[in-house]
Amino acid sequence: MKIKLFALGLLITAFGCSKHQVEKIDRHALVTRNNVQVEGFDSLASLSVGNGNFAFTTDLTGLQSFYSEYENGVPLGTQSNWGWHTNPNTEGYEWSETLKYWDVEERQVPYRHQLKDNPRANAACNYFRENPHRLHLGMIGLKLTKTDGTPAVLSDIKNADHELDMWTGKISSSFEFEGEPVKVEVYCHQDQDQISAHIESPLIAKGQLAVQWKFSAGVAENTHAGYDFNSPEKHQSILKENEENQAKIHRQLDEDSYEVAMNWTGDASLAEAEAHTFVLQPKTGESLEFSCLFEPREGEQTIADFGTTKQNNETKWPAFWQSGGAVDFSACTDPRAKELERRTVLSQYLIQIQSSGTLPPAETGLTYNSWYGKFHMEMHWWHIAHFAQWDRPQYMLKQLDYYNQISDKAKQTAIDQGYEGVRWPKMIGPDGENSPSSVGSYLIWQQPHIIWFAEQMYRANPSEETINRYKKLVFATADFMADFPVWSEEQQQYNLEPPLIPAQEHWTRETTENPPFELTYWHWALSVAQKWKERANESKNEKWEDVRLKLAKPDQADGVYLGVQGATDSYTNHDLMEDHPVVLGAYGILPDWDKIDPEVMRKTMHVIAERWDWPSTWGWDYPMAAMSAVRLSEPELALDFLLKDVQKNTYLKNGHNYQSERLRVYLPGNGGFLTTIGMMCAGWEGCTETNPGFPKDGKWNVKWENLEPMF
Repeated sequence: MKIKLFALGLLITAFGCSKHQVEKIDRHALVTRNNVQVEGFDSLASLSVGNGNFAFTTDLTGLQSFYSEYENGVPLGTQSNWGWHTNPNTEGYEWSETLKYWDVEERQVPYRHQLKDNPRANAACNYFRENPHRLHLGMIGLKLTKTDGTPAVLSDIKNADHELDMWTGKISSSFEFEGEPVKVEVYCHQDQDQISAHIESPLIAKGQLAVQWKFSAGVAENTHAGYDFNSPEKHQSILKENEENQAKIHRQLDEDSYEVAMNWTGDASLAEAEAHTFVLQPKTGESLEFSCLFEPREGEQTIADFGTTKQNNETKWPAFWQSGGAVDFSACTDPRAKELERRTVLSQYLIQIQSSGTLPPAETGLTYNSWYGKFHMEMHWWHIAHFAQWDRPQYMLKQLDYYNQISDKAKQTAIDQGYEGVRWPKMIGPDGENSPSSVGSYLIWQQPHIIWFAEQMYRANPSEETINRYKKLVFATADFMADFPVWSEEQQQYNLEPPLIPAQEHWTRETTENPPFELTYWHWALSVAQKWKERANESKNEKWEDVRLKLAKPDQADGVYLGVQGATDSYTNHDLMEDHPVVLGAYGILPDWDKIDPEVMRKTMHVIAERWDWPSTWGWDYPMAAMSAVRLSEPELALDFLLKDVQKNTYLKNGHNYQSERLRVYLPGNGGFLTTIGMMCAGWEGCTETNPGFPKDGKWNVKWENLEPMF
């Protein structure tokens, strides 16, 4: 399948009503009225530029001058999809040391489990969880010096104005330092991992303004800004070239390395100030331009100057915004509409710069490390499912190819556990190795995601080429899904049995059986896999069909669906009404299944709305609940869910979905929000109503174009 097949105007859609014919949206006005302006210091309002594989996050100076002041806010990251570090395995840990065995159908099934009761095994588990971890590639900031020779502190920065222009991908900053103005413009090249900056100030000629690079050791901590400037002995920064207006630095961290290339204009020189710190000092003039390219190996790309990088952005970003879907709330009179539009536009920008690259994204993207910078495959749906829905499936292509890259390891997991097909991992880095966990190793709801994605790609381009590209992944996934359920002769049904942990993770692995969302997703995925058999001119798989038709029915009591089979206290025991209310996804994310009663789900939804411990939920739970309300024709409740006033549904000034002091950035919330907005506008397959997610009270004149219905 060629990327060009997804170009605007060439998309093939299976849904005649998906384009929604309205007067053309003024996309420039839509985007620019939601640009971000930050006055003064706000540690939660740092601004980022990026290209999907690389992101650079800036403070109020437009660069990364006061990084320590942002550490407890949204940190100043310089991260990429290729930049990882692995600590040496000095103790010789083996993966076999992480295994815990469970008795399943009279065989011993191994899981990579956090074994805290065995010191050696626990240390092995920790090592493999922590490695590899994502690297901070380097801090680039202004070095401002007072007239008395002392360095600037944050309070010396006056009248700061920090802005993001999403239409052109530009961050600009203006401020005063010791009575003199400073102006900074920054771009990230859209085709390579490079930033370029233009700086203007009388301070340059006075020798009070320079640019400083600082390089750090890697940090193997679960949630961290990603840099360690206190361990100079753990890494090397070697100035290999330093010629007129250009330099190169080689970075070495144990067995990992990367290259940093710089160029600049004007009369300036680069010098090593101390270990891992380099200063570009201008000598004359009132302006300076520089570029900095990060790459895993030297010479793979050519560094571009500021003017070229600016032009690159001024071409690529308008093209992005003019393509794909758009939603315009400007004609709405409901006061909530403006915030919906702000979140919609900012979420598109953040996902594009942090989550549209070659690897599945981390939950904190390329801003700072959560779970060591690794990615969670059960979250992959929340990160990227919206792309095809918003007529941008081309941004899914390389990430879906990653499933092919790790399929051998996923197949080996299935073989080791005695199953057919492939068992997809949970928490992984680029090596595809599933991290040991007492929770993550038992999740199963990531398993059908690749079938969902493949079906989206087929809807966008229903061709033999698409079928051939994804059918092996679809079929191998379905093989495992048909082999995993356990047949009950007594019940005459297939059950999802322990050990497993559902998406609502507090249920115990030893006793959890037949969680409703997973049952429904299992049925949907096996049904779609059979369609792929037909498309590939192959016979239906009899085993898939038997399992599909005989899957257990989600359990219910008193007219509501239970969290798992037999849990009759699901909505009376407060401890069970925490975390994700994912039962709603069984009729919200997923379409009709004849074993799901819409009216029982409606009652379940209202019980959850009234009783759930909403502060314990996560950023994607509000979109998920809203999708259920939309399918059940309760648009006002959908809006209540989507805009619920709880901390974890906070969207910061920069558009990031704030969760807690630990997770100040949470991109699954942004991705889920976009999926839900698309569904509220374009509905789902078979839906004949326009804007089904908005009340018909005359206040919601929502205009949209180029959105695809949900399944």
